Amino acid sequence: MFEQDSEGGPRNAITDWVLRGGVAFAFVLFGADNFHSGPGTEWVTLYAQIGWGQWFRYFTGVVEIVGGLLVLIPWTARVGLALLAATMAGAALNLDFVVRRPGDRILSICFFTCLATFCWARRKG
Repeated sequence: MFEQDSEGGPRNAITDWVLRGGVAFAFVLFGADNFHSGPGTEWVTLYAQIGWGQWFRYFTGVVEIVGGLLVLIPWTARVGLALLAATMAGAALNLDFVVRRPGDRILSICFFTCLATFCWARRKG
């Protein structure tokens, strides 16, 4: 009985598509938002505080868009989820140790946890 439960059954295809579609939609939007470069926008200010230059904002936007698109393709979904989880872990670390706003890292940690869990759940299929 317990052996069957630990083996994991087939995933529900509709639930899988809905979850992957939601992740992809969110991160494509987040990534695209990094490209808005008005002088006082939140992203410009945040990346200025990080101190790596605005190229890092564009790089992060591309990584989020590519990760979101990889999540849509079933055989690359784990790579996309891992890429996005690593991005969120980096965001949490930057907010905590570089920008010194540890309270702002909570959302990044939540995203990281959900993405890592989803990636781990997909390991069997």
